Amino acid sequence: MKRPYTTLFLLVSVDGKISTGDTDIMDIDKDYKLINGVKEGNKQYYDLEQQTDLYSLNSGRVFEKIGMNEKTDEPQKTPVSFIVIDNKPHLNKKGTTYLAKKSKTLYVVTTNPDHPAFELKKEFPNIEILKYEGKIDLADTLKKLKQEYGVDRITIQTGGTMNASWVREGLIDRLLLVVAPAMVGGKDTSTLMDGESLHSEDELFKIKSLELVQAKPLENSYLLLEYNVKN
Repeated sequence: MKRPYTTLFLLVSVDGKISTGDTDIMDIDKDYKLINGVKEGNKQYYDLEQQTDLYSLNSGRVFEKIGMNEKTDEPQKTPVSFIVIDNKPHLNKKGTTYLAKKSKTLYVVTTNPDHPAFELKKEFPNIEILKYEGKIDLADTLKKLKQEYGVDRITIQTGGTMNASWVREGLIDRLLLVVAPAMVGGKDTSTLMDGESLHSEDELFKIKSLELVQAKPLENSYLLLEYNVKN
């Protein structure tokens, strides 16, 4: 392929939610640890996360939500390279510095000429910036990552809106889900795929069918689902 092989890897509830509510203070990573019947098996997701690809793609918003901008410890360098899509930016100078110290290589994909990564690149040569005008081209981003940087496999863990873009553009090859034994609900709570709804039969081509690879029961009523995406 002209782009890396991609896996969308997420922790979801049985009803497909990837958050516990519709505000940034609601978060599966911290909230599931508080719920009896859910917290007991939650560690399995993070154990599996340690086995994913050495290139990890996420959004600046997710990193902001998990407190990357407030980290005070000195990070341990890992063999993982992080790819961050961040326009606002959601990562401030402190958060970007933390990720640069933690990453083998930190790839920042942005349309914002004032992103702190531009200033920090002078201090951290392991920062690479993919700059776009107006709108980020996700397909082009993946193509550049492979052809210019030799990235062969990426694990993607973005939010519902961006997940919809990846899938509908045919940029996801594999879906790996850890299903927690929980029903969250809420029409405004983010799901595995959000984004714009389809409006007519002419758009049905955007729906991707899946081929089941495995459905494996985990401990404490958790479930591992793996699919190949038929693009």
